[in-house]
Amino acid sequence: MLKALLVGFLLMGVTVGIHAVGSAFWLRYLRRCGGQLAGRLQPWRALKLLGLTALYLLALQVVEVVLWAVTYLMIPKVGDLTTIEEAVYFSTVTFTTLGYGDLTLSGHWRLLSGMEAMNGILFDGLEHRAAIRRRAAAIAGERGAR
Repeated sequence: MLKALLVGFLLMGVTVGIHAVGSAFWLRYLRRCGGQLAGRLQPWRALKLLGLTALYLLALQVVEVVLWAVTYLMIPKVGDLTTIEEAVYFSTVTFTTLGYGDLTLSGHWRLLSGMEAMNGILFDGLEHRAAIRRRAAAIAGERGAR
């Protein structure tokens, strides 16, 4: 059980690091692209930046899901996972908290699936919070400009 907890916390730390570095990079990009146009950002450009942001955050999560999947394959006798396709499928279902249950981990390694689900919930919550804060700041800026 201790091994599973150590592996889980290590993976959570690595994925938080990936997300933090990736998000910081993207925010710098957004500031360069859209920050100078604040208040005058045309709807099509705002939509483009929003779409690119969604794709970028999705790409970060795909990297994180694949990292969990590869780790599952590296652990001997971890469960039903024998191919990369099964591992990525299981990891995606777990990360998004769908949890179909058609593939499972065995023994004390089951703890990893719960930890991965918590990892996915954490990122989902952080991304929603950041988006709401940015929108609230934009609305406040628009009202102050009037």
